Amino acid sequence: MASKFGMAGGIPERRVRPVWDAIDSRQFKNALKLSTALLSKYPNSSYALALKALILERMGKLEEALSVCINAKELLYKNDSILIDDLTLSTLQIVFQRLDHLDMATSCYEYACGKFPNNLELMMGLFNCYVREYSFVKQQQIAIKMYKIAGEERFLLWAVCSIQLQVFCGNGGEKLLQLAEGLLKKHIASHSLHEPEALSVYISLLEQQAKYGDALEVLSGNLGSLIMIEVDKLRIQLAVLCLLFVLQAGSLCGNNLFAPWDRGKGRLLARAGDYGGAADIFQKVLRLCPDDWECFLHYLGCLLEDDCSLPRVANSPSSQVSTSMDCKHRHLADDVFDSRISRASEFVEQLIAEVGSDSVRGPGLANLEIERRKLIFGKGNANKLMEDLILYFSRFGHLACFTADVEVFLQVLPGDRKKELLEKLGKSVTSSSTASKNVLGQHITLFKIRELIGDMFSLPEGDLVGFAVQMTEMYCQNLPLSKDLDIQESVYGEEFLTMTCNVLVQLFWRKQHIGYLLEAIMMLELGLTVRRYVWQYKILLLHLYSYWNALPLAYERYKSLDVKNILLETVSHHILPQMLTSPLLVDADDLLKGYLRFMDEHFKESADLTFLAYRHRNYSKVIEFVQFKERLQRSSQYLTAKIEGSILHLKRKANSIEEAESALESLNYGSDFLDVSNEIQSKKLTFNEDLQLRPWWTPSYDKNYLSGPYEDMSHHPRENPRNEVKEAEAKVTRTIEKRSLLPRLIYLSIQCASSSVKGNFNVNGFDSKVSSELKSLLECYANFLGLCFQDAAELVIGVSCGQKSFEVFSSNLIDWMNFAVFLNAWNLNSRKPNSSDGQAFAINWQVLCSVLEQCISAKISSTRPLLSSPGTDLSILIQLVTEPLSWHGLIIQSCVRSSLPSGKKKKKGGPSEHSNTQLSNEIKNSISSLYGMIDQVIKWLEEQTDKPIDGNVDILLSSLAREQNDDAPGKVVKILENLVSSVNDIEVGERISQALRSWKPADAARKIVTAQGTALTEFLNICESKAKVLQALKLQI
Repeated sequence: MASKFGMAGGIPERRVRPVWDAIDSRQFKNALKLSTALLSKYPNSSYALALKALILERMGKLEEALSVCINAKELLYKNDSILIDDLTLSTLQIVFQRLDHLDMATSCYEYACGKFPNNLELMMGLFNCYVREYSFVKQQQIAIKMYKIAGEERFLLWAVCSIQLQVFCGNGGEKLLQLAEGLLKKHIASHSLHEPEALSVYISLLEQQAKYGDALEVLSGNLGSLIMIEVDKLRIQLAVLCLLFVLQAGSLCGNNLFAPWDRGKGRLLARAGDYGGAADIFQKVLRLCPDDWECFLHYLGCLLEDDCSLPRVANSPSSQVSTSMDCKHRHLADDVFDSRISRASEFVEQLIAEVGSDSVRGPGLANLEIERRKLIFGKGNANKLMEDLILYFSRFGHLACFTADVEVFLQVLPGDRKKELLEKLGKSVTSSSTASKNVLGQHITLFKIRELIGDMFSLPEGDLVGFAVQMTEMYCQNLPLSKDLDIQESVYGEEFLTMTCNVLVQLFWRKQHIGYLLEAIMMLELGLTVRRYVWQYKILLLHLYSYWNALPLAYERYKSLDVKNILLETVSHHILPQMLTSPLLVDADDLLKGYLRFMDEHFKESADLTFLAYRHRNYSKVIEFVQFKERLQRSSQYLTAKIEGSILHLKRKANSIEEAESALESLNYGSDFLDVSNEIQSKKLTFNEDLQLRPWWTPSYDKNYLSGPYEDMSHHPRENPRNEVKEAEAKVTRTIEKRSLLPRLIYLSIQCASSSVKGNFNVNGFDSKVSSELKSLLECYANFLGLCFQDAAELVIGVSCGQKSFEVFSSNLIDWMNFAVFLNAWNLNSRKPNSSDGQAFAINWQVLCSVLEQCISAKISSTRPLLSSPGTDLSILIQLVTEPLSWHGLIIQSCVRSSLPSGKKKKKGGPSEHSNTQLSNEIKNSISSLYGMIDQVIKWLEEQTDKPIDGNVDILLSSLAREQNDDAPGKVVKILENLVSSVNDIEVGERISQALRSWKPADAARKIVTAQGTALTEFLNICESKAKVLQALKLQI
């Protein structure tokens, strides 16, 4: 049982302490030496063995550590006289967990608890094991046992939380919740509750069962005194009360709680509860916290009896308040609406009188919301809303949050009134007499609003150039305001460069002049020399460099963001898709490994956070941590990274059939990913990317407006993104399913091709099984391409012989070429006389090579020079070489290897006297054809990389015209050059002055040229390595 005083695991503490000191100081060799000496004195001590195992694990000797741990475990089981304490067991648990054998640690605790059934310390250790395994049922059972032994409130709450987790994770229902409620009621009757968190658990349990009336009763009774802060208590009461109203109305309205309600449903909602009483409580909260905007929306929602401003139900995934125009309250009679909206207006006026007009934003926003609701109801006045917006602008227009504050109110204004509002706001700024920093903030806000309403997209090009010049000048003029700021503090007016970049990119889109893109890049680079911590500049540069095929620079900018921890999940979408289709295979591998390392470590450590929440009695966090972990496990990006990481590993090993087969073996020959593909539809993927951080021209990873012709937009591209996001998510899901088939398809294709060359077919039925499975996967793959297997195969054959246009593959070119490669491998077996599958197609090595040659030639001829043609899609050509051509090369290598006499494989480049008789001319011709394709790409790449860097830099710089009498690019750079040449240390400060002098426009052009050259050189190296392999194969045969 428990250790005696001064003892550690049955060993005197003075003998153990030196070992732990060595471990803590990371002197593992010394620790191991001390541990070995300790074991010699206490050979039957499980604790001494556990310590040694811990040291070995820290030293990286994992197999030896596991062996020692198992010995310690067996020693515990065999000898009843051995002391079993939590210190020994917890040490074993640490090692077993790190070695991914948590089940062994659990079995140790289960044995100990069986031996000492009333030991709370051991039972808590067992509960911890079940938390790590996410065994909610076992958590509940052991927690109830502890509660029965000790009668402590915390153990009962552990059991209740475990029950809630079973329900949240879909493994329980109403009966479990009733059990938890019964346990709590019984405890309350005998002992009451003593902690606010216990009351929160009880309330959440009642909410889960939709017992909102009971929850209100509990809060109003004696238990409500546990919530000491009055505002918190009022908010909980209000949330439950509103949920009660919504529930009652929902049961009358077909249980669709949050759909827009028509008049009939609205009348039913009005009869659902005492909205007036709820509104009164909201007023109390607002008087205590007048800046609580969400609370005001709930208040107004109760007055107007609409659904969109009420809190969500307890198990809803979101608690955000909707402010869309779908919130309608037409069911209210005109006089009722007038009286209630008047009541709201009077209350807001009282708030403004009490707190002042310029101290908090809530009352000002409340006035705007009231006018918005009037417009929605058909009783509003656009002029009044505009007046309130101008008033709000005069008070808070200098704040960075202003645009986000008023976005929803601008939506109800017609287009012409938005432009009128812009003019009035502009006049109010020019006539302002406030401090210079506030005026600067108002100017920034004015340009942000212009962007938000899409006004920039309707302006003529000359006006756009004028705005770009104006914003750049304002940035330069206001630099002295930042003279005394720390380097980590935001520079005044730094938003101007972001908005100027957006204008310059739009000008490029309109006029297809690379000077605008170059100018935007130079300007952002200057901004980073002034302050290197501006993440907005880095993200914009990342996407501009990616678009211009300067991916090494883009990756450098991504690394400078210093993305860590959970931001890897939300931010890496800016660079990951581009890296996966780039020739930077090593960098892409590092990126994927870093992301997967974080995710896997988080999944291991998240249980520690959960148990910590249990120990500290923060039960709401228990559920939050578990749900967060489950959300991450269903992350679309996590699945993508796992699959693409495996495919990338195969790409890097594709030059050697032996290395590729070893890689496939480590992936269980692709079988594990087939399970992923089958499970995707059954579990809903989560999409955690923060798309709002992306530039306007690329709202999602697979969409870029700059790649298409200019569209004359009357609105901002982000105005209606919801449908686009849903389409992108559906596309990602299908892509994951499709790509998860690739490792298995590659393995089966190699096996099929190899067996087609060997002399003895269908050994033990293996050949037949491989062929059947490959066909089944090809049928599935064809379905992802939108055709049945038969039609997809005939389409490939039709294109090869010129019956169909090559353009039919354009939307999914890589997928079609992969399909063609795998189809040919399967067809090799199907054509054999004893094949169990009688179906065969006219595809063969020649047909496949013809399709691949057409593809390569078409992409090379259509690929424009990278320097003068930003947006050139080089990634397709790269993927063709690294995927279908690589898989085809592996299949050829397999055939050549199988054709060599067993036990007499020739050295690389050595002649083979038997190969010509065993290897068909088709395979020989395929090797020559594939070599010709790779050689064609090599020649094109050499043409691109042979151009002198200085000449390319001059070409770029020449795109910046110096004439000032037209709208050509160069004006923004000219302003910045004037700033640098006239900079004054006294005026802007020594730090900013030195930073500006270090900026040289030509450096940006040189970096672009160098980065493009680096990417092309990496691609050239890939191609040359494949050419060498094919040359060696030629010599072998």
